[in-house]
Amino acid sequence: MNLLKKDNFQRDVFLGLLVWFMLIIFYYILPDPGIHDIIQKVFILGLFAMSLNILIGYLGLIAFGHAAFFASGAYTLGLFLQSDFVLNLAGFSIPVAIVLAVLVSSILATLIGVICIRLKDIYFSFLTLAFQMLIYSIILALVNITGGDQGLMGGFPKPPFLGIDLGKPFDFYAFTIFISIITIVLLRQLIESPFGYGLRMIRDNSERPAALGFNNQKHKLIAFIIAGSIAGLAGSLQALLDVGAYPEWAFWSKSAEPLFMILLGGMHSFLGPLMGALIFEILNDFVTANTRYYGLVLGLVILCFVLGLKKGLLDWLLIKLNRK
Repeated sequence: MNLLKKDNFQRDVFLGLLVWFMLIIFYYILPDPGIHDIIQKVFILGLFAMSLNILIGYLGLIAFGHAAFFASGAYTLGLFLQSDFVLNLAGFSIPVAIVLAVLVSSILATLIGVICIRLKDIYFSFLTLAFQMLIYSIILALVNITGGDQGLMGGFPKPPFLGIDLGKPFDFYAFTIFISIITIVLLRQLIESPFGYGLRMIRDNSERPAALGFNNQKHKLIAFIIAGSIAGLAGSLQALLDVGAYPEWAFWSKSAEPLFMILLGGMHSFLGPLMGALIFEILNDFVTANTRYYGLVLGLVILCFVLGLKKGLLDWLLIKLNRK
């Protein structure tokens, strides 16, 4: 079994690096900044959606307030890079800022998760939303720190580290995709581990694993923390991309985005949320360029998926392929 897991990990790492290498080649084959921007956003939003799917797809808990961790990661990174302390890090400010963003998001997820996992179903969902709106209100209130409703204005520096200059489009493109792919590979190992199958057991029948001595609450809390940490990482990458952080990222509508991506791509296949992020971003780019009725078009597309396919696109495709 250990050998099998090792082989699976090596296979996933190889495939991940292969995808990264192919996207690097694609960067030079099609030197269109607009296309590069979409690819970066797909991976960032894909991480955001995949983090939420840990709760929805593998644990059966729907969180309406997941954007709280996305925003916490973005603001942590932005505030750190805007501080004078970054001048003393000898070129390691961005890696340290990203680590801090993940750490703060994980601490926040721990504090919120300890309370939320005690509830089930709709009560869990709305309690996460309540905490998110609390964080949104705090961001608006702390004008001297967060910039209030204007967000972190003035941008922040991107000092080079280890020969990587994120101020250069190619370096940022390669770095963002590399971090995203490594995170996805590690998340894949987690989902296919005994811990991941434990989450599925809780989702399918929470009473049975509890009767066998399984600590349901502990597994729920760990899953909640991991989901919040990955969302914080996605938020930090988004802050680097936009060179800022904004209170809208902590608003309830932001939490709807990964839910839409999961619906579009599928919650029962590992890469479903990533495919959903691709569909979502293409829709966003196409619709906003051709009409102002973005919400109407997105709603109709999701309605077609729900009523037509009755599942996400990748879930539907895998079912069709398995039948042949």
